[in-house]
Amino acid sequence: MYDFDRIVDRRGTWSVQWDGIADRFGVPDLLPFTISDMDFASPPEVLAALRERVDHGVFGYTDWRLGEFREAIRDWYAHRFDTVIDTESLVYAPSVLNQLSQLLQMWTGPGDGVVVHTPTYDGFRKAVTGLGRELRGVPLGDEEALERALARPDSRMLLLCSPHNPTGRVWTEEELTAFARLAERHGVAVVSDEIHADLTTEGHRHVPWVRIAEPGRGRRWALLTSGTKAFNFPALSGSYGILGDPDERTEFVRRMETGQGLASPAVLSLTAHIAAYRHGASWLDALRGYVAGTMEGLRKSLAEGLPGVVWEPPQAGYLAWIDLRPLGIEEARLQEELVAVEKVAIMPGGVYGTPGFVRLNVGCPREKAERGAEALIRAANRLRTD
Repeated sequence: MYDFDRIVDRRGTWSVQWDGIADRFGVPDLLPFTISDMDFASPPEVLAALRERVDHGVFGYTDWRLGEFREAIRDWYAHRFDTVIDTESLVYAPSVLNQLSQLLQMWTGPGDGVVVHTPTYDGFRKAVTGLGRELRGVPLGDEEALERALARPDSRMLLLCSPHNPTGRVWTEEELTAFARLAERHGVAVVSDEIHADLTTEGHRHVPWVRIAEPGRGRRWALLTSGTKAFNFPALSGSYGILGDPDERTEFVRRMETGQGLASPAVLSLTAHIAAYRHGASWLDALRGYVAGTMEGLRKSLAEGLPGVVWEPPQAGYLAWIDLRPLGIEEARLQEELVAVEKVAIMPGGVYGTPGFVRLNVGCPREKAERGAEALIRAANRLRTD
């Protein structure tokens, strides 16, 4: 029904992944497996809704609180996550990172600590340090280190990525509940970025933070997300959040509409979200199955081509987080080999604070994903020292 093998030429579309490759890697015309957007066209149901809205021809100021936007979110959470959403608790912003920036300014001050799991999505690092806050990384799974970090008197926020980027880890309800108790114990706000939530693999269940926080562990918590990741329309912008406390929610909206001057959202973003949540479920399920097949092929290729590297597909998403440390390869040398010889761009683990890994984006037709895997295997085998 949906053809995910179809190649869509993205060159010349101002694409960060394709046209902006030289900005990060210094060389143009590499085959990219980098920033986390997909090479698939958005769902046909979304495209049809966008065409209809464009055909209307008038694009005046809009209000996200009017129309179906909030109701579409409510229904999506009810059907997809078995979670009740109070539509009055919703807020809107251009992006998840924009929401995070506002909450950092509301709930922390310069020099305060923001606790994250490592490896860490690089957007978190930029947002936190760019505002003069201190990013405090805790290794994934180290509960004692997490409590020590949260217990520091100037730690003000626990910033979660749920599911986790770049590892694709899906937190269990027990783990999330433990995070909530720690945050409550130490008086720390919780912000949960859940933009990858719709991309869990079969057998794994995403638990929205609103289910953990209600009826209200701690006054300050927020769930931030968007349909742009799963349905692949990030260039349309648009995100939404859930803030647990009514006063905090009012303050957030005030900041957005006055200090930020963002009272009117992008109408095509609202259109795309509504169409995706109302009519995109079958496309999303087909996408998840396709990506799972690609990941399984990658697992087999790595097992055969790089003995000593043990890798399993992620629990969510289309980003393969691969540990190459057993091969003893210096990260800079591997990147040079990938770029200069293989002509591919793959994100180094050092970007996320964990050198020795790579993050390979396989949100693309399988033929391209296989080319990336083959290039990685060839380059690593030429350099391995084990």
